[in-house]
Amino acid sequence: MARREAITDIMNYIEDELVVCNIGFPSRELYDIKDRKENFYMIGSMGLASSIGFGLALARSDKDIVVIDGDGSLLMNMGSLVTIFANNPNNLTWIVIDNGAYGSTGNQDTYAQVIDLSEIAKSVGFKNSFKFEDIDLREIIKSDDASFIVYETESGNSNAPIIDLTPVEIKNRFMKSIE
Repeated sequence: MARREAITDIMNYIEDELVVCNIGFPSRELYDIKDRKENFYMIGSMGLASSIGFGLALARSDKDIVVIDGDGSLLMNMGSLVTIFANNPNNLTWIVIDNGAYGSTGNQDTYAQVIDLSEIAKSVGFKNSFKFEDIDLREIIKSDDASFIVYETESGNSNAPIIDLTPVEIKNRFMKSIE
């Protein structure tokens, strides 16, 4: 399965949740698949989707937050695993699309090819750490603990178009949707 198909699959479960999406091609694919003002598309901040999602989860405890991240981005910001676990925002669902590659920079291999990211999350303490195929995402989004999910895909990028919004437009549109 390609990452684009995984994002389509994830978005089939999304209703009124706020979504923060990893940089580059994942954001482009999400924009092409299901653009909505409640989606925050990362542009130029690799490794920070989880941190932004965590901040949103703390600031908006009344909303469910879903982060669509990548294995390469997680590996660039491993400290976010410990920080999110220690604070356990029960409204945060963190989905890492593990394609074993830095997809937006040329598909170079990541170390996720030789490690199990869900086991790392479990070792940090996440009670809700799963492989995507083993869960009902709607049920996990509504659970009482922060959740970490790994969705394994093939590497590669689709021909998703460039997002035709500026970073400022993305931010303003998203901020207006959460007022």
